[in-house]
Amino acid sequence: KLEHFRARGDEPYKYAFDRSHSIARARRCFETLEGEAAGAEAETPPLPARLAGRIVARRIQGKSTFLDIRDEGGRVQVFLGEKQVGEAPYEASKDLDIGDFIGVQGGVKRTRRNEITLFAEEYTLLAKSLRPSAEKYHGLSDVETRYRHRYLDMVANPEVLDVFRKRVRMIEVMRSWLNARGYLEVETPMLHPIPGGATARPFITHHNTYDTDFYLRVAPELYLKKLLVGGFEKVFEINRCFRNEGVDARHNPEFTTMELYEAYQDYEGLMDETEEMLAHIIETVTGGKVITYQGQSISVERPWKRLSLFEAIRLYAGIDLEATRDRDEAARLAAGIGVEISPDMGYGKIVDEVMSEKVQHHLIQPTFLYDYPIELSPLAKKKRGNEALTERFQPFIACLEVGNAFSELNDPLDQRQRFEAQAALREAGDDEAQFLDEDFLTALEVGMPPAAGLGIGLDRLAMIITDSPSIRDVILFPQLRPGA
Repeated sequence: KLEHFRARGDEPYKYAFDRSHSIARARRCFETLEGEAAGAEAETPPLPARLAGRIVARRIQGKSTFLDIRDEGGRVQVFLGEKQVGEAPYEASKDLDIGDFIGVQGGVKRTRRNEITLFAEEYTLLAKSLRPSAEKYHGLSDVETRYRHRYLDMVANPEVLDVFRKRVRMIEVMRSWLNARGYLEVETPMLHPIPGGATARPFITHHNTYDTDFYLRVAPELYLKKLLVGGFEKVFEINRCFRNEGVDARHNPEFTTMELYEAYQDYEGLMDETEEMLAHIIETVTGGKVITYQGQSISVERPWKRLSLFEAIRLYAGIDLEATRDRDEAARLAAGIGVEISPDMGYGKIVDEVMSEKVQHHLIQPTFLYDYPIELSPLAKKKRGNEALTERFQPFIACLEVGNAFSELNDPLDQRQRFEAQAALREAGDDEAQFLDEDFLTALEVGMPPAAGLGIGLDRLAMIITDSPSIRDVILFPQLRPGA
């Protein structure tokens, strides 16, 4: 069919098409004309329009053809009649297929069946589709195919576009909220000589000119805090991070976060700000204070519930891990409630494992957990009045951890000791423990003001806003195993 067009002298891959309207705007404009004509008790005149889109349906009836075309924002019926477009162009239209892009010119009006339709006076093929119709993927349940060929998923399932529109809107609202409060958006490196800012196994790459290995960013935290040292007081970055970890419904090795740092703030003040920001984003994007996530009704009405981590473990797991600092006793208590503990887990990881397995699934409504063991938080300040804990919090919504925050550690001597403890864990086989970063310690020695920092997982927040069960549903092109 492509060769048929070329044989007629019609190049099937055009350079451009001058549209007068998007499909959605053409429909709105025609409905406006209808309202004006009804007020004047007159017949609605056709709306002249030049529209373009992909053919998603076709019905041939003798010397007439009805096409449905769709652009990014809408769908409309197109009538091609032999009398209207001419005998030869109409005959050529039989070589059009579902999946082709066409441009059409004519008048928009209603059919006798009351459907808004563009009655074409002429049409042109803009791009020929050489593959079978993507419509066959409608309702496709093979998620591997959907993720691997996202463009087919979007063609066949237009609701997928709405998921990503909401994701874009979510980031716009977040950026606007931060800008309005004086935060400066910055950019920091994605290639790090030393991976830092999070406990994670990094990806490694090689810089040919320097003949040196670098690490893909696991977090922007240390660079952003260096900006506080340099004199900025409120900074944020929306960034891609890479952690060489497992893949499941809540984890993807390549993900997007927003991190912010505010000088002269602590974790209590930042908890209030985080609650305000997240509630505002969800309400603005979804249009209400109550949303549904996977069948659960969730209210973002403030104030949100707040529990210390150990209080939550006592409440939901039925054991008291705060009363003991002994690793073996903590392991015994965890094993007693069915949590599998491996010999390499220290006290902090045991606490974290109990929280993940026995507490997190209870956190359906928005909840802050705060005050974490020092072993889990090598970059957070010790809690005032209890140096076994740190001033750290995490927000949970719909059982998903969506962020991490703390009063930032700005004591260079304490930070060195924490880094050395992490280095010992690495030597003992923990490949997620953090490296000792001398340049960051030098920055702290220059002096960093008191500050609080927050990271928000934008992929998980998008899952909640779009009611998506998997993180891959909100990532346009998630990384998959090599395959067809």
